[in-house]
Amino acid sequence: MIMDAYRMFNWGLLILTFGLLIYLGFLSSKYMNKNDEGGFLVAGRSLGAFVAAGTIVATGFSGWGFMGSPGVTYQFGAIEVLGNFFFAPAMMIAVLYFARFLQRRAVEMGSNTIPEYIAQSHGGGAMGRVLQGVAGFITILLLLVFLTSQIKAVGLLGASWLGIELNQSAFLMVSVIIIYTMLGGLAAVAWTDTVMVCGMALAAVIIMIQIFTSVDLGTWETSLNAIDPELLNPSTGAHYGDSIGTVFLVLPYAFLFAAVLPYMAIRFLAMKPDVKLHKVGVYVAILGALLSLIPIVGLYVRMQVPDLADPDMAMPVYLERFMHPAIQGVITLFIIFAMKSTANSLLHTVASATSHDLRLSLFGPVARERTALMINRLAVVVLGVVALLMMLYAPPFMLSWLGILGSGTLLASMIGPVFISTFWQGSGWGALSAMLVGFFTSGYMMLFADVGWLIGPLTGCAMSSACYVGVSLMTRRRSYQPRLAR
Repeated sequence: MIMDAYRMFNWGLLILTFGLLIYLGFLSSKYMNKNDEGGFLVAGRSLGAFVAAGTIVATGFSGWGFMGSPGVTYQFGAIEVLGNFFFAPAMMIAVLYFARFLQRRAVEMGSNTIPEYIAQSHGGGAMGRVLQGVAGFITILLLLVFLTSQIKAVGLLGASWLGIELNQSAFLMVSVIIIYTMLGGLAAVAWTDTVMVCGMALAAVIIMIQIFTSVDLGTWETSLNAIDPELLNPSTGAHYGDSIGTVFLVLPYAFLFAAVLPYMAIRFLAMKPDVKLHKVGVYVAILGALLSLIPIVGLYVRMQVPDLADPDMAMPVYLERFMHPAIQGVITLFIIFAMKSTANSLLHTVASATSHDLRLSLFGPVARERTALMINRLAVVVLGVVALLMMLYAPPFMLSWLGILGSGTLLASMIGPVFISTFWQGSGWGALSAMLVGFFTSGYMMLFADVGWLIGPLTGCAMSSACYVGVSLMTRRRSYQPRLAR
């Protein structure tokens, strides 16, 4: 009877917050209708400092931070805690030193998505349409992979919290995400993210208080060393690579993650033109530092429950065994918020790449903005269902690995035409070759080469960047020589 009462409490919390999220989506839809497609894609460029920081941090830490990273820490040890801490400063650096340039250039060109930014910044025209289509297709393919991992994460946690099956939980969570994202576009995503990240930060504080008041640090260290000395004193970089120093590659990876990935960088395009970036940076640093503590849960559960069959269950097991049921319900809700904040961002970006970038690349603009907005909303529904089906029929996978496969390979594809082009402008052919080389290099290394989780994407970034510069120089030279001949 007691457990039934707590289950009812959890359902009540969920229904209440689902109502709030849908209401925020409805409010943002009223605002969005004034801006038509630009409102759906970039929130009418209206995000202030706190909302911008909230949506950046919520999207960056979310499902991976609360479900994936504790599982990785359980499996590989404290090296994941160190790696996770690099994300907050990396995001802050991206905000302070990259966001303004990208934002201003996108406003000047009228770019509403990152693939559109790539096309317009490399000359537009026929080559621009090819670039926008290729960038849109790569974005759809890889972010659907990442979205699959996010849906599984939120489904796993929701199933144990509500006492229902994984498939039922995933369907419930995805349905709500589809509703408010369809209604309000990026504005709804950003506003709901900001509400969610406040709950996520509170959850981090509560979790740390429980952990550090319930265990002696000396006993904790002794227990982990008895299980496996590599947990606290690694001799390799574990999942990051053979060398222990490879963990420090997380800092440049996380910076590029925030600056280049379409579902992250789109937040820079959506900020108010006069927003104070130092304020955004401070908010990002505070919220990011709090959420960087979450992987410690993995070490705590490894000491208490050393024989978990599935490392990704570290967080659910922690909440079930070491939290009072009422507090567990509230924190689980906040963690579901966390995972939904990335899932809605991914869904919005995939839908935008389909309904805007592929549409413009293949068919050109439509006559009426209202028609474009309807296509945007329809894409959210269709791709949300596709991602759910992918999760239901996907083979077993580790959440963090699948997330890096999607986001890391997309990063390798986009680094040249998005990031390198900010300080050295390449050609359209350079951008096209860079995207394809980065895609195939990182994808191959992640799937078939045993080199660690970061080496593949960063090698892809290096190859893509070199290709961007090299092919751009060659194509410029070829285009210049005929003019000399005349």
